[in-house]
Amino acid sequence: MTPHPVSINLRQKSRVLVITFDDGSEFELSCELLRVCSPSADVRGHGPGQEVLQVGKENVNIREIEPIGNYAVRLVFDDGHSTGLYAWDYLYDLGRNRDGYWRKYLAALKAAGYERNTGKMNGSG
Repeated sequence: MTPHPVSINLRQKSRVLVITFDDGSEFELSCELLRVCSPSADVRGHGPGQEVLQVGKENVNIREIEPIGNYAVRLVFDDGHSTGLYAWDYLYDLGRNRDGYWRKYLAALKAAGYERNTGKMNGSG
């Protein structure tokens, strides 16, 4: 059975969402990671190989957190993205595997020739 959040707190200034689950786990997830790993079709596509790499999200923030029933939240980002529903099991997975997701994202940016800190394509991809 997937743990459920007992608290979800947004630290807007540092752009971090802190989630504490009922099994005692606590995860700090950056707004950037949450945005680029959105479970929406806009990001994931409609099947394997249809993922859309998200670039230029270094300074994205969460504007609203909307509860969806007793199983998820909708995160509304300040770049206008709001279509992903973050189920408890997905948030828990993101927290437990945060470093792996982050490395995969950085590798994809590099492969695409995107320089994360400058926000520019470097022409190598």
